[in-house]
Amino acid sequence: MTSAVSAPLDIFIPYWGDPALLYATVESVRTQTDDNWVVTVVDDDYPDDSVAAHFAAETDPRIRYVRNDHNLGITGNYDKCRELATGPLMMFLGCDDVLLPDYVATVRSAHERFPDAAIIQPGVRTIDDDGRPTESLADRVKRALRPRIDEPTVFGGEQLATSLLHGDWLYWPSLVFRTDAVRKPAFRENLPIVQDLALIIDLVAGGAQLVLEPTVVFLYRRHTQSASATSLLNGRRLRDERRYYGVAARQMDELGWTRARRAARLRWTSRLHGLTLLPAAIGSRDASAVRSVLEHAISTRS
Repeated sequence: MTSAVSAPLDIFIPYWGDPALLYATVESVRTQTDDNWVVTVVDDDYPDDSVAAHFAAETDPRIRYVRNDHNLGITGNYDKCRELATGPLMMFLGCDDVLLPDYVATVRSAHERFPDAAIIQPGVRTIDDDGRPTESLADRVKRALRPRIDEPTVFGGEQLATSLLHGDWLYWPSLVFRTDAVRKPAFRENLPIVQDLALIIDLVAGGAQLVLEPTVVFLYRRHTQSASATSLLNGRRLRDERRYYGVAARQMDELGWTRARRAARLRWTSRLHGLTLLPAAIGSRDASAVRSVLEHAISTRS
């Protein structure tokens, strides 16, 4: 069997969006200092035939393109990526994010040092629509919550679950997974906002460990439109988030992880985020949006 150290990093790009940003993402993979990688673009039936034509002309055999015959949605496309993975290490690279040149070398080195860890979180910087450095409130909170380390460090168990349930400081598109580990838990249905956190917590609950590698090798694109508070005023989305934290609290209780259970019940960063949406809710002059945001911010019920 080929070891994960010698096998290429299996990079999947679940695609739906701006073709130009997708091409820039692929180019950032092509410029890696460690060329031991393969990349597969999994097009979720995006309505633009030029994307297929672009990759049909690609000559690098390490760059592959697959188009779904119908739209699977975010979760369905993640599952498709997991099914297609053949290497021992894989990632779900965002179709508008950027790998800095040492990304592959850095995560492969972290895996070589900690081969039993199921997840690798490298250092991340955020950029805006135009590729300029930026830092939203969410990113400042993530930075404050993230453990302060100077070298690659392993976390796991109740300590990691408690930390992430207080506030998710991970950047999902930047994570590298052991393929055998990430295939085990199913994505939780009807939880689009927190499905990535839910999967990570399920992994940690099952004994998975995470390597936090502080070297910044990933640029996460924070779009102005996606950061708009108005996109989060839908009451159902907020209720789904509260529902997940209730599920997580019960899950932690079953494990006997009391600190993690309290973190899930308190969900303080989630509630504070609700408060940040209040000005937009008031500005929308939608009484139901105001009620939804207030309930999310104040209620401790799941």
